[in-house]
Amino acid sequence: MGETTQFLKVRVFPMTDMSDDRLLSSYDYQLPPELIAQTPANPRDSSRLLVVNSPTNQVHSVFRELPQWLLPGDLLVLNDTRVIRARLYGHKSTGAPVEILLLEEKAPLCWLALVKPGKRFKVGSEIWFPDSPQGNTKSPVYLKAKVIDVDAATGGRLLQFEGSSPDLFWQAIEHLGKIPLPPYITGLGDQSDLYQTVYAQKPGAVAAPTAGLHFTPELLQRLSDRGIAQAYVTLHVGVGTFRPVEVENITQHTMHSEWVEVPQTTVEAIAQTKKKGGRVIAVGTTVVRSLEGAAQMAQAQGQQELVPFQGKTDLFIYPGYSWQVVDGMITNFHLPRSSLLMLVSALVGRERLMDLYQEAIEKRYRFYSFGDGMLILVSRSA
Repeated sequence: MGETTQFLKVRVFPMTDMSDDRLLSSYDYQLPPELIAQTPANPRDSSRLLVVNSPTNQVHSVFRELPQWLLPGDLLVLNDTRVIRARLYGHKSTGAPVEILLLEEKAPLCWLALVKPGKRFKVGSEIWFPDSPQGNTKSPVYLKAKVIDVDAATGGRLLQFEGSSPDLFWQAIEHLGKIPLPPYITGLGDQSDLYQTVYAQKPGAVAAPTAGLHFTPELLQRLSDRGIAQAYVTLHVGVGTFRPVEVENITQHTMHSEWVEVPQTTVEAIAQTKKKGGRVIAVGTTVVRSLEGAAQMAQAQGQQELVPFQGKTDLFIYPGYSWQVVDGMITNFHLPRSSLLMLVSALVGRERLMDLYQEAIEKRYRFYSFGDGMLILVSRSA
């Protein structure tokens, strides 16, 4: 089977009634600020793990004990994207300072980026990196970019980087750029490389697939030794992941799109797992969107089985969604009113999830990107 390269646009058909599951206000909760994790657990697998293993039961555990909660024959699917040093600081020809955030590579050396201050950047504007006088190329690493278009959807700019090959561009990004951290992480200092999974391979994300931050090489080996297989997808997490849902009727929300690859090897691993009665456990919401997005595309093409997929997905999952591939998931504790919270609610049930979040707050779990984890193994009908 060859890979399908397309842009997947799928909408989940809403129910005819306007239930609480469809209301944005139903996904709100109050989080004490001190529970927002500023650094990862050390070691990473010492984070706490809330195990939801039945419609009515949950167990408080530790992430390093994950192998005991899974069964031989289960399959973990992980996202091998790598966060790039997407935040760059430079200057205009006038000497005015500039900050940009690379979002997505549209063509070789052409990137969609958010630019500050954005209103001043018209087509034709030039930016030099690093912060050096115009025309001074004595620095061993530098970049120059020109604004070639404006993107109405994001308010960003299309930047064409000049005088560089792709290899030199990536070398410059590694030298000049900084890892972009979520705005709620303020205490990491110079340790931004901690915002990367231990199995990150393919550069392209501007945010980490945070459910994977709990894993260590030792834990992955223990899982393998227990007979729990591992496979990978790639979803380059975009800044849209953090974009809030702003409509009270969530079915009217327009989901951001992200680049996805579900390779042949992963499709085969899933098929073998299902055939033998094992469970497919997605590590994070990004893996859920990758697998379910690929399944939706396969169905749209009349395929009865999952097939490899490469392209973009804007799949929005919320309660009422009909699951195709995923039997369970590992996830972190997400922001109120976020599309990520709605996705997890589709698996475990909104009321159940909000009760679990309240219990996690009472038990002083750590929240968000560097926070603790949750393993959901309940029935899809829960």
